[in-house]
Amino acid sequence: MSDSPNSPPPESLPDGARQAAIAALAAEIDLADSTTILRFGAAIQARAQEAADAMLEGARSSEAGEAGRSLSAMLEALRGFDVTRAGDRPGLLSRLFRRARGEVQGILSRYETLRGQIEAIGDRLDAHRTRLLEDVERLDRLYEATLEWFHALTDHIAAGELALARFEAEKLPILVAAAEDPADPLAPQRLRDARAARDELERRIHDLKLTRQVAMQALPAIRLIQENNKALAARIHSVLANTVPLWRQQLAQALAIQRMREAGQAVKAATDLTGELLTANAETLRRGSAEARTELERGAVDLAAVQRAHAALIGTIEDSLRIAEQSRSRRLQAAEALSACEAEIRRALTAARAQERAPGRA
Repeated sequence: MSDSPNSPPPESLPDGARQAAIAALAAEIDLADSTTILRFGAAIQARAQEAADAMLEGARSSEAGEAGRSLSAMLEALRGFDVTRAGDRPGLLSRLFRRARGEVQGILSRYETLRGQIEAIGDRLDAHRTRLLEDVERLDRLYEATLEWFHALTDHIAAGELALARFEAEKLPILVAAAEDPADPLAPQRLRDARAARDELERRIHDLKLTRQVAMQALPAIRLIQENNKALAARIHSVLANTVPLWRQQLAQALAIQRMREAGQAVKAATDLTGELLTANAETLRRGSAEARTELERGAVDLAAVQRAHAALIGTIEDSLRIAEQSRSRRLQAAEALSACEAEIRRALTAARAQERAPGRA
C-alpha cells in the first residue's frame, strides 16, 4: 500500500488484501537506501498537520459560543417577562363602570416589544443551529478521515516492523558473518551502516507510533466536540419548538386569567353595589317611615299638645268671661253715667221753665 490519497482506506480492505498491502509497504523499505527510510510514512505522517489544523479551526470557531450567548439571552428575556403580576384593586364604582384594563394593556405592550427581541434572537439561534449541524457533518468527515489516517499509520508501523523483522532474520546475520571475514575489510563498515539504517527505521517507526497516538487522541476529541454541537443544536431546537410556544401559551393563559379576574371583580363590584343600595334603601325607608308614623301618631297621642290646647282653651274662656264681666261693669257704669247726665239735663230744663213762669215775665 502506498501513500497515495486515492488508495482505498485500510480498514475497508479484507484481511488478506491488507496483509498484502502491508507486505508491499515493507518491500518499499530498502535499508541500504536511507532515502527510502526518510520517505517512509512521511506523506501519511503529514496528515497530523492537517488534523491539527482542523481541530484548531473547530476550537477557534465562535459558533458554539455565539449560539450559547444567544440562547442565554433568550432564556433571560423569557424569564424576565413576568405575566403573573397582580394589579391594585380599584374602588367599587371604578371596578363597576371603569374596568381596570391598564395592566392588561401594559402586559400586551411589553409583550409586543419583547416579541420582536425574541423573534430576532430566534432567527439568530436558527442560523446558529444550521451552522452547528453543518459542523457536525464536517466533524463526521473529519472523524472518518482521522480514522483512516489512524489505520494507515497502523499499517505503516506494521510494515516497518515487518521490514525490521526481515532484516534481523535475513540480512543482518549475513552482514555479521561477512564482517567476521578478514578477507573483506569493508564488511564491518557495511554492517555498521546496516545497523545505523536499522536504528533509523526504528526511530521512524517510533515517530509513526507517536503520530498514531495523536490520531488516537484526536478521535474522542472530535466526537466530544461533535456531541457538544449536537447537544447545543438539540437544545436550540427544543427552545424554539417548546420553550417559546409554552411561554406564549403562558402569556395567553395569564391574560385570560387577568380578564377573568377583572370580570369577577366587576361582578363582585355589582354585587357589592346592589347590597349597598339595598341597605341604603332600607335605611332610608326606615327613617322615612319612622318620621311619617311619628307625625301621623302625634294628633292622636300627643298629650302635651292636648294639655296645651286645653290650657289655652280654659284661658280663652276665662279671658272671655273676664272681658265680658269687665264689659258689663263698664256698661253699668256707663248707664249710671248716662242716667246722671239725663237727670242733670232734666233738672236744667225744669229750672228753665220755672223761670219762664215767674211774675214780671207775663
